[in-house]
Amino acid sequence: MKKKLLALVAACTVLALSAVLLAGCSDGDDKVANSNEGGTDAFTLIVGFDQGYPPYGYVGDDGEFTGFDLELAKAVCEKNGWTLQLEPIDWDAKDALIGSGTINCIWNGFTMENREDDYTFSEPYMYNEQVVIVKKDSDAKALEDLAGKTVLTQVDSAALHVLEDPKGQGELASTFKELQTIGDYNNAFMQLESGMVDAVACDLSIASYQMAAKPDAYVKLGVLAPENYAVGFKKGDTELAKQVTETLKALDEDGTVKQLCEKYADQGITYDNWVL
Repeated sequence: MKKKLLALVAACTVLALSAVLLAGCSDGDDKVANSNEGGTDAFTLIVGFDQGYPPYGYVGDDGEFTGFDLELAKAVCEKNGWTLQLEPIDWDAKDALIGSGTINCIWNGFTMENREDDYTFSEPYMYNEQVVIVKKDSDAKALEDLAGKTVLTQVDSAALHVLEDPKGQGELASTFKELQTIGDYNNAFMQLESGMVDAVACDLSIASYQMAAKPDAYVKLGVLAPENYAVGFKKGDTELAKQVTETLKALDEDGTVKQLCEKYADQGITYDNWVL
């Protein structure tokens, strides 16, 4: 009798375990089926950008992110059926953010020269220059007149790299009273306007935007270096860089790029500088 009872208990246990296992398998299959409903999830392009970098990326009057590059990124995503996610970033933290995957590209008037070893880039799409801007009533009329002056630029910017490069404009920078850095160019031009600094070294696009907004306030003193803008990706992300490049070419062919250039023409953007 005891043996029969033990056998019955064992059989019930096996049946109960079998039911649990079957239920678990059934739940798993349901979850997989549910996750596949409607096809695979769309790719998300997470764009890191400086929200104080007009006309390429900034906060509009309506409080929404806007700018030439952000609209260009949106057009690329629409063309490919991707989801666009805009991530305003601390410009000084961009390397860590792209390295960790928090963002998968930097698209914000991003100079590719001297950064080729750190990123995989799309093909260049916009010509740019590093320039120096002074107030219209400044006594500085040429780059050499900056000797003894205080010059301000953005931290980790292409302008800073050029001015710190002995093969670039390092010799010129050595004549400055001081080369200072700041987090964003909006504040840089506020300091220039107030007289706290004598000049701002920045991208031509930034200079054009500021001069268009206040044509009687600033003048371009000179060119530090010619360069190009490209979309920066994590090193080795060649397929995504190639796909973005091909899509930009298609957007140029269908007239989208020219339309965007015309939209931002009053902010210093010109189709003449499109190089892709």
